[in-house]
Amino acid sequence: MVQALVNISDESNRVLNIVKAKYGLKDKSQAIDLVVSEYEASLLDEKFRPEFVQNVKKIVDKGRFKQVDSLDELLKD
Repeated sequence: MVQALVNISDESNRVLNIVKAKYGLKDKSQAIDLVVSEYEASLLDEKFRPEFVQNVKKIVDKGRFKQVDSLDELLKD
């Protein structure tokens, strides 16, 4: 676990208190973890997630890809 001393605005502090109360969390660090995980799930591109990379590697290893040189070649199949 990493510990950090952070400066946040009053509004951010209120939001964290609301998240903490709404989900019955013990402290603001749990609220920050929840907010960050929600951000990750909703806004980060899937191609950057390690699970997605592992799935693509499995598909490549099984030989399910077909190499094409152009979009026309791909569309004619």
